[in-house]
This record gives sequence, structure tokens and C-alpha cells, in this order.
Amino acid sequence: MPPRPVISPPRRITRSSLARFRYADNDGSSKENSTPPPPTDIEDAIPSLTAARKRKRTTTLVETSSATSPMRIVKAEKEEEDVKTKQSAAPRRQRKPARKTVDADTGEAKVSAPSDWEEMYDAVKAMRSPGGVAANAAVDTMGCERLAETSSSPRDRRFQTLIALMLSSQTKDTTNAIAMKRLQTELPPHAPGAPAGLNLENVLAADPELINKLIWAVGFHNNKTKYIKQAAVILRDQWKGDIPDTIEGLVALPGVGPKMAHLCLSAAWDRTEGIGVDVHVHRITNLWGWHATKNPEETRLALQSWLPRDRWREINWLLVGFGQTVCLPVGRRCGDCELGLRGLCRAAEKKKVLEGRRLRESAVVEKVEDDGTIMKVKEEQEQDEVVEKDVVVNEAVNGPIKESETEVADGLKAKSERHPQQNEALSKRSRRSNKG
Repeated sequence: MPPRPVISPPRRITRSSLARFRYADNDGSSKENSTPPPPTDIEDAIPSLTAARKRKRTTTLVETSSATSPMRIVKAEKEEEDVKTKQSAAPRRQRKPARKTVDADTGEAKVSAPSDWEEMYDAVKAMRSPGGVAANAAVDTMGCERLAETSSSPRDRRFQTLIALMLSSQTKDTTNAIAMKRLQTELPPHAPGAPAGLNLENVLAADPELINKLIWAVGFHNNKTKYIKQAAVILRDQWKGDIPDTIEGLVALPGVGPKMAHLCLSAAWDRTEGIGVDVHVHRITNLWGWHATKNPEETRLALQSWLPRDRWREINWLLVGFGQTVCLPVGRRCGDCELGLRGLCRAAEKKKVLEGRRLRESAVVEKVEDDGTIMKVKEEQEQDEVVEKDVVVNEAVNGPIKESETEVADGLKAKSERHPQQNEALSKRSRRSNKG
């Protein structure tokens, strides 16, 4: 076996070995008299993209540089326009929650309101007004303050308002209204000749099983039956058959919390000493970033620290209806909400907001002419595109296209776009169906 040839290792490329390929002047000068320029490394020959990109951002270099290609000049101008646009764009809206500040003049500590809270409040109020997107909520007709019978005495109306609030915990307004209606119509009188319905005497005389049967649809009806019977005894013994007129007295009743106490005091006694905060108010105000609280009681104290007192009673009705119609716990309608469309809500879903803006821009606008006729000025964009395409096709063939011809043309277009194997498979299927 002949010996294998010895292969020398590849020669290392150095600067000195590449120096012989550099450009030399033909002026006839000798190498001894001329000093050769320092050799250039291959890596030095590669231009720095980062440096070039930074240089092209200036207008002066783009105008004086003759070696720059037209494409690079356009790109540099585009980059300059983008920079100018970013600089001229309006600053982003700063959303600040409620925060403690110190008055520079008096040195007293106070709580500053969240940014844009008045604009947000007015927008929600407009949506809750008749004709708004959040109008006709369940709380408007079946809220606890509207379930008392107007034909009853003032004392019985206050008692019914308290019972409605006790049943409303963990229960929808529609279900609560049904349970209240059953108590008002099916609760028997405590004595012969006494009026039937929901009052303190009939609740004291009723069997707990009957009350539990009448309110079985509400949440935790077993516990609520016990609370109603115990509260009725306390009202008879300590409050002369009426409900308490103080927050402390209402909270002392079994099954009554701060929210129920403040709402009951406002609805029954027409006195507002605090904000009634339920799950809707707690959830929505935290979504807006007004504060970061863990439970409704913390939310109540946070709101009362800065919200004007004349809005303490209204805010519960406002946000409960808003949470029932637009800002739902699941599936929020951000595309219909003015806060999301105006960019006021930090928790708005961008996809829904963009779709809502597109639909609003393409909404139908009616215009009244001089003769009194109503004309549609602007229709949906998709319909406009379809009409324009039909007009162009009709002009091309100098005549209207029949419906059958349109279907045939669409079928041929779809067939041409298919793969040949797909066309062959479709033809085989059609032959089989014809044979069958």
C-alpha cells in the first residue's frame, strides 16, 4: 500500500500576506522613497451599519453625500419624518389614582382625587341616562329601594326595604324581586282580620319553614331565614317595631353589613352618611385605577376620602347599573363604552375598542333635505366596497350581470385558484354523484 501524501495545513491569512494585494500608485516612484500606507484589515472594510444608520438620520449628510443610493436617501427621510411625528405627538395621558398630598399653604394632609374622574363620572352618567347604552338596567326597576309596596304604611315600607337588602346579598336583582313579591303576596296574616303580606308582625308569626320556602331562590336562603327571624325579634324588643335610624343600629342586626346599612339609611330614612359599596362598585373603581383595595369596605373608605358628598348616594345606582349592562364581570362591552372609546379606561380591551370605533365611524347618518326627505348620507364601509365592485364590473361589460352569470364567474375563479389535484378530485366526486 503506497504511503499517503502528507497534506500541509492551510496557510494562515495575516495582514502581511494580504498587503501584497493592496492598490499601488503608478506614478513611477520607487518603493524606497514612498512610504506604504498601513495595511487594511478585511474586517475594517465592512462598513458599520449602526454608525451609517445614525449618520443617515441627519439631513445634512444625506444632501451632501453623493455615494448614498436613492433607496437609502428615501429611508433616511422616512426615518426623519417618523422622528418628527413622534416628537410632535401628544403626550400620553397620565392616570393617577387617589393619593395623599400635603397642602403647601396650610400643611394639612388631604387626599387628591384620581385624574380625569369627573370626565369619567359624567360619561358614565350620560350612558346611564335614558337612551344611553347603559340605560334600563335591572337595578333601575328591581333595585332594593324600589321593591317596597307603595300602598303600605311608612313603617312597613322601611321594614320591606330592610328585608330586600338582607335578601340581596349574593343574589341577582331579578331573583331578589321575585322572592320579595312572594313574601308580599303569600305571607299569611298573624291574626284573623289582619292584613296579609310582608310586615313585622306577620314575619314574627310565620313559621321559619314557610319563609325559607318563599325565599328559596335567593342565595344562602337558609341563613337568611334565620337572620330575618332574629332581626324581627330585635326590632320588636329594642326599636319599637321600626328599623334603626343609625348606621350602628343597622349594622348590629344579624345579616346586615356596612353596605346594606348605608343603602338602607339612604332609601328608608333619606339620610346619606356613607357610600353603599357592593361588588360592582368595588370591581369597577379598581378597574379604572381609582384605588387598589382588597374588599368593598376598603373601597368605601377610599371613595369617601375624596368623592364629593353630594355624589355618595348616586354613585351606587350609577355603577351598579353600569356593571349590569356594559362593564360586565364576564364579557365586558368595551366597544360600546364611552370610556374605552375616549381612552379614559385603562382596563379597556383594545380589540373591542378598535372594533367599536370602526363601527361608529361607519354608522348610518341621516340627513334631512330641504324638501323634508330623509337621505342616508353614509353607510357601512363593507356595503360601499361591494357596491363599488359591482359598478366597475357592470361598466366593463356594458350591461347588467345576471345572478346566474355572477355565480358561474365566481365558480370559474374559484376553480382556477385551486390546485390541479383538487380539481381532479372534485370532478371524480361529481361523476360519482351523477352515476348515483
